[in-house]
Amino acid sequence: MRKMKQFKCILTIVIVFCLFVVNDVHALCNDMFGLPPTGKLTQFEEIFTHLYKRYGSRGWWPLFSEDSQAPKYIPGNYGKKSENEQLEIIVGSILTQNTSWKNAETALVNLNTQKLLRIEELSKISEEELADVIRPSRFSKQKAKTIKGIVKFLENESLEALEQLSIPELRKKLLALYGIGNETADSIILYAFNGLSFVIDAYTKRIFSRVGLIEESISYTNLQNEITKNIPQNGALYNEYHALIVALAQDHCTKKPTCSLCPIKNLCTTGSCVPHF
Repeated sequence: MRKMKQFKCILTIVIVFCLFVVNDVHALCNDMFGLPPTGKLTQFEEIFTHLYKRYGSRGWWPLFSEDSQAPKYIPGNYGKKSENEQLEIIVGSILTQNTSWKNAETALVNLNTQKLLRIEELSKISEEELADVIRPSRFSKQKAKTIKGIVKFLENESLEALEQLSIPELRKKLLALYGIGNETADSIILYAFNGLSFVIDAYTKRIFSRVGLIEESISYTNLQNEITKNIPQNGALYNEYHALIVALAQDHCTKKPTCSLCPIKNLCTTGSCVPHF
């Protein structure tokens, strides 16, 4: 009987603690990301709260610091970036095209080690030499051409001037450059310039189509519009949501999904078919 009372007491404490954590996460999401109270969330907002509860702040975009040999993740870093940081994000957005972040990071480390993450230094180096430095990122010749093109662009259009443009104007200028598509342009706008431009990638389509919110064939623009009309226009939210989607796609919503421990299993038409144990 005494053991049973102790067990009930411990169970009550655990339940109260879990409720506190859940409420605390919801309150944080409401305050920081402008989400409505629980019970009034859209499904896109509900998915975000579940992901944020599981993973917390992802610290994107990872950046070098004076004492780091590799880019560091800085949770809650939603503020204005320095020009060096903006350039680092722009180059990183190009390097991560069609490859893993691990490969892109290796190429970034090479650039940083050789002190090439400066507009003037990237301007001096030849396209062939640059391709050799960033080889770990794959498709290095194409990416070197893209980086050289955007560096030439930045020599005529300062980062400070670009920051003053409207998002449609900035996006148009970026998309006119060689090798810059929708995803890269939106990554640059969101993470380098803190602009409200939600990033769509293959993971985004995969997850939301499996959840049952979209058709897998939906276009980039239509999916972007569908998401942004169902969540607050909030830079910190856009920042974290994209990074959380990447985390989920890498951990659970892989090409062959492992749904049993997925944090949004109960919100998903695919995951809800997996038996509960």
